[in-house]
Amino acid sequence: MKQQILILAFLLVTLMGFAQTSETKVEDNLIYDGNELHKSEIYAQAEKKYRSALARAPKNTIAQHNLGNTLFDESYYGEAFNAYKSATMSAQSKEEKHSALHNMGNVFMNQKDYAKAVETYKEALRNNPNDDQTRYNYALAKELLENENQNQDQNQDQENKDNKNQQNQDQQNQDNKDSDEQSPKDDSKDNKDQDQEGENKDQQNQSDKEKDSKNQQQDPKTQPTKLSPQQLKNLLEAMNNEEKKVQDKVNAKKAKPVTPKSKKDW
Repeated sequence: MKQQILILAFLLVTLMGFAQTSETKVEDNLIYDGNELHKSEIYAQAEKKYRSALARAPKNTIAQHNLGNTLFDESYYGEAFNAYKSATMSAQSKEEKHSALHNMGNVFMNQKDYAKAVETYKEALRNNPNDDQTRYNYALAKELLENENQNQDQNQDQENKDNKNQQNQDQQNQDNKDSDEQSPKDDSKDNKDQDQEGENKDQQNQSDKEKDSKNQQQDPKTQPTKLSPQQLKNLLEAMNNEEKKVQDKVNAKKAKPVTPKSKKDW
């Protein structure tokens, strides 16, 4: 009886080992088929093979990694990143983890996220410092990041300069506006001053005229001489005598006949 139990236990272990081997063989076959389809650039079918393998073994690092490569080539960068990340978590060796991190860095480079690419390549190099391709990608990402930061600084400087120029222009426009608003007031004031000056001048001229007229009335040299009664009588008699002489001459001319001049004969 004891011997039968031992034989039965042996058979169970053998069967389980065979089942596990058969399951592993199926996974390996699916991954192999996926790799062949990927080489032929039949990415959709390759993706199905890798997903089928992961359905049987969710932590199969090779299936996760190769699924990420297929999704990357299909331009599904977000899904590819997730597949690579899963591969880093299930990796059984530094080389497997290095490969997944390297490809994660490629996703960041494709998205032009150079800062994250630098950090990811750096982490990959910690797992395999001798990989030339990773070192090249790390140096390239670092250079692109430095150029990006330099351009951002230049753009910021230019933006600050443009803002300063705009502020200066706005201030100048405000000053011009204030000047334009002040000018009519100044002109009005000048006109008012000129009007007041003209009015004062007219008043001065009128005052001068009145003063001259008053002075003329008060000046004895300009006043007419007043005649006495006797002088007035003598003047009248003289005027009458003169008028009489003129009248006598006129009458004498009327009484004398006028003789016409003789014609000149030929």
